[in-house]
Amino acid sequence: MTPATARPPFTPLIRLYQDWLREKRGLSFADYHALWQWSVTDLEAFWQSIWDYAELQSPTPHRAALGRNVMPGAEWFPGAQVNYARQVLRHVEPAHAAGQPALIAEDERGRVRELSWPELRRQVAALALHLQQVGVRPGDRVAAYLPNIPETAVAFLACASVGAVWSVCAPDMGTNAVLDRFKQIAPKVLIAIDGITWAGRAIDRGEVVAQLRGELPSVQHVVSVRYLHDTQTIADSADWANVASRNDADTAAFEPQWLAFDHPLWIVYSSGTTGLPKPIVHSHGGILVESVTTGLHSDVGCSYAPNNLGERFCWYSSTGWIMWNLQMGGLLTGTTCVIFDGSPAGPRDAPDWTTLWRFAARHGVSFLGSGAAFYAGCAKAGVDLSRCGDLSRIRALGTTGSPLSPEVQQWGTDQFMRIAATPAQKDLWWFNVSGGTDFAGGFIAGTPELPQRPGVMQCRMLGAAVQAWDEEGRSVIGKVGELVCTQPIPSMPLRFWNDPGDVRYLASYFEMYPPGHGRRPGGGDLPAEAGGVWRHGDWLRIGDEHGAGEWCVIYGRSDATINRHGLRMGTSEIYSAVESLPEVLDSMVVDLEYLGRESYMPLFIVLRPGHALDDALKARISDAIRKALSPRFVPNEIFQVPEIPRTLSGKKQELPIKKLLLGQAIEKVVNREAMANPGSLAWYVDFAAHQPK
Repeated sequence: MTPATARPPFTPLIRLYQDWLREKRGLSFADYHALWQWSVTDLEAFWQSIWDYAELQSPTPHRAALGRNVMPGAEWFPGAQVNYARQVLRHVEPAHAAGQPALIAEDERGRVRELSWPELRRQVAALALHLQQVGVRPGDRVAAYLPNIPETAVAFLACASVGAVWSVCAPDMGTNAVLDRFKQIAPKVLIAIDGITWAGRAIDRGEVVAQLRGELPSVQHVVSVRYLHDTQTIADSADWANVASRNDADTAAFEPQWLAFDHPLWIVYSSGTTGLPKPIVHSHGGILVESVTTGLHSDVGCSYAPNNLGERFCWYSSTGWIMWNLQMGGLLTGTTCVIFDGSPAGPRDAPDWTTLWRFAARHGVSFLGSGAAFYAGCAKAGVDLSRCGDLSRIRALGTTGSPLSPEVQQWGTDQFMRIAATPAQKDLWWFNVSGGTDFAGGFIAGTPELPQRPGVMQCRMLGAAVQAWDEEGRSVIGKVGELVCTQPIPSMPLRFWNDPGDVRYLASYFEMYPPGHGRRPGGGDLPAEAGGVWRHGDWLRIGDEHGAGEWCVIYGRSDATINRHGLRMGTSEIYSAVESLPEVLDSMVVDLEYLGRESYMPLFIVLRPGHALDDALKARISDAIRKALSPRFVPNEIFQVPEIPRTLSGKKQELPIKKLLLGQAIEKVVNREAMANPGSLAWYVDFAAHQPK
């Protein structure tokens, strides 16, 4: 979409894109499936159309949209130069002239702040110049320990504008979890908050920041954000307020640097089942292009028409979740981003599931997104949306992080049917999306033009050659299989940081279908020179039970990575916290989250002789996880077991036990001959037999 063009009312963005294809390319498609099929077979034409449609800019030409089609290692838009921050700041003049703010923010204490587009540009320039003055150069890492506040958005854009590589951890994460991430990337600068408010509690973070500085010797400079305290409490740091107040000729003249298409933009983290969290590197250009396709599906776009509120986009998220990055993507189209810092369910001692709804009503949110667990919590709490203020501007609800059950989606639809002021407002659209931190995008999503079905996603996303494969590597329709992607996507990782030979990268996504050993759709070996096939780690069904339609259903993780309410955490990080307690000899955790069921995460522990699992020890275990990682990863229940099942090589049998507890027969999920202690399975088989189905 042309940045200065008003969006026609009630016209889905994907329809505008198809109109553009017909007018500019002479292409028309009978239905969505035909459009999708073109997008994943003629990659050069499709991705070039995305570049042209979004009017992305480069001072130098690119010689192809896809210079090298191989996975991993695809070469996108060789020769082009871009900058994420430059694309955002293109909207300063038209959006401001239309009276639209860039950011609207509120926190738990009711403090509301609004950042205009010119003010966003000025603060970004002020911090960018400061970073350059303290020695930050393109490729240097800047680590942030910040919550979902305007300062975080400004800091991210400032880093992007000077070519620094951004990486953020949320302040609700424990010290060890943050260090496991930041130590790997050796940041030059740390931007940190003095404290946060969460669930009605003020939590000082000064001590944690001091620990981070002490164990990150690469940090040469610290910028501190005063949020909990009125005075600066983080010693030997530059005060954010002073840095961001700069307003001179240099800030007015500042422009983001042009960078190579594949210049690193950020490092995000996705934990595997063993080892340290994976530091995933994405590029400026890849994220820019992927954000266009995501916008076409989410239908989030600017509206510069005067005398209306325009699009107001809120996807509630912690900064540690990839959905925060998606929220920032709203700025790429000149959309007002509305952000909330705090618990969406109110204080711990007096839960209030209307908190986020009332926030959305106060600020005229038009698109509200959150994790599926939030909507499930609202339904269970019996929230009455008619008592939450004026929600009439909400036209779409977004959900991800875990499968949304049909019952919960129907609950939300019924609520809006009752409160709709006009017939048009009864057409509430659910944007159910599934993708990942790994490539900062979506594989499965929807569009406003396709039919809806509660608990089901509408389609595979444009440009995402997603299939469900059976155990023989054959594409299946109407059956559950491994979610794979057979063609590259621009936002797939450049690499993992500090991963010589791409060993961890290849093991994470291409171990099952490696380069030269992939399978053709429908079966048959690929030629040796072919690239690999991306295996995502989710169970997927495409089509309904009869194989008809575009419907897609995600049935949860097919590996043992914990995906707790949309946030991934490696089991090894939980074990590190639990097994640090002297009473605990061994442990194993699985997450039994799947369609129609809330996340249920049991923790199994082996105790030293003479110890028993009582309430006091359960509390200590939960507290250890809460402090080292996050309250989100505290297990639902803790069980004392005789042994943890292990392979002959000593690996914990997390995935077989998960499959067993999800209802599969033990003979189909584990080879006893490959186990060090096959007798240990008896306890889990008995446990599974007594679990509610």
